[in-house]
This record gives sequence, structure tokens and C-alpha cells, in this order.
Amino acid sequence: MNSRKRDFPTEKARQYLEPGPIVLLSSHRRGQNNIMTLGWHTMLEFSPSLLGCVIAAGNHSFSLVRDSGECVINLPTTDLTDKVVAIGNTSGASVDKFRENGLTPVKATKVSAPLIAECHANFECRLYDDQLVDRYNFFIFEIVKAHVAARPRHPQTLHYTGEGVFMVAGDIISRRGQFKPEML
Repeated sequence: MNSRKRDFPTEKARQYLEPGPIVLLSSHRRGQNNIMTLGWHTMLEFSPSLLGCVIAAGNHSFSLVRDSGECVINLPTTDLTDKVVAIGNTSGASVDKFRENGLTPVKATKVSAPLIAECHANFECRLYDDQLVDRYNFFIFEIVKAHVAARPRHPQTLHYTGEGVFMVAGDIISRRGQFKPEML
């Protein structure tokens, strides 16, 4: 390993520290569906299953999610890369992102926001805690229903590194025999 390091701009640290795969957050309010590309989210708790994410206040989805208290976190795979970018580059205030991107909204079972049929997994969420929304735009959701495709078990997902560049996850390294749950 090369031990030589260079100074790096702190505002670009996200290129190394993004917490998880790119997701598509779908929302619904007063007859209007929307989708946004979301790169900043993190699991907070196992049971109840809590997920935190940042939705910028200027984003059209912010008010839909804030007012409804619900959303669906949809996990796209690499075959949806161009749609992920297109969704992130348009505003749902002026465009029907489902129609514009050829995606299929599917009725959820526990929330009003639609699932995206083309995504590998869909996680129906309800707002669990909004104490950090006003200050940091940080929403804490409880996953109340999960839908996951049987195959592939470990899909190739996108991880945003900034400036229009994605990394692909999907290679699996197993250490099951060495795993100690108490170390988490």
C-alpha cells in the first residue's frame, strides 16, 4: 500500500465517506407522486428498523415528505444508472418523474407513497422522529414494510463519490465464520 498521502479538500471528503448506495426516494401528497435521487442516508437502529436521511429543504420532495410523513426508499441497481442521474437532474415540481423516466409506480401496502417496480428493493417508511428536520433537514424514518427481489441476493448498486462519478458495489467478501454480532 502506498503510504504517501496528499492534502485533500475537506468539502470533497464525501467521495470516500458516503454511507450507502444511491436510492430513489418516492413520495406522495395530495394526488402527486414524486421521485428524488438520494445519496445521504444511514441505518440508525435494527429494531425498530430506523433509517436517517437528509432531504434538502429546497428539494420538491422535502415538503411532500414533511407533510405526509411517509416515503418509500427504493434501491436501484446499475441498470438504472441513467434514470438515477436524470431523476437527480430534474425537479418534480415541473416533471412527472415516473412518466419521464419510464418507471412504474406500484401501490404500497403501508404508506401512500408508491414503490418503484424496476428497483431491486423497496422499503416503506413512516416518519419516526422529526426533531432534526428544522435544523439539519435530517429525517428519521421507521421501515414499516420491506420488499426485496429474491435474485440476485447481492445486487450491483451505485455509490456516489461526487462530481458525477459513481462506484459500483456488488463483489462479496464473506467472513461468516469469524463474525461476532456482539462486536457491532
